[in-house]
Amino acid sequence: MIQFFRKDAATVYAVETDHELSAEELEKFTWLFSGAQPLQITSLDGQYIGPRREMITPWSTNAVEITQNMGIHGISRIEEFHRDDSAAPAFDKMLQRVYHGLDNSIFLIDTTPAPIVHIEDIHAYNL
Repeated sequence: MIQFFRKDAATVYAVETDHELSAEELEKFTWLFSGAQPLQITSLDGQYIGPRREMITPWSTNAVEITQNMGIHGISRIEEFHRDDSAAPAFDKMLQRVYHGLDNSIFLIDTTPAPIVHIEDIHAYNL
């Protein structure tokens, strides 16, 4: 399940957890996110820029480790999203993507790997 925290009008944190967070855990996350408040909703409307779902960021890895040190268990991923309602948002397409709304499927990966292609002539393949 995903628990959302709103820091300001543009910043949202998404916490992937294997359980519903207790009041004590929510309080710890509010402290960790510098006052970001937990949201009681399971989806957010709007356009957000955030990390590609296939790539767990180094920031997330560190944040999850911090929660373990705080005594919060069952957290698998934490990511930061920024609202951007512009028609052509600027973002790094290698690392980020545009999300049209956030919900419990933002980290779900449902692709299958492409088959292996054996290449004899790399030049011809590139053409």
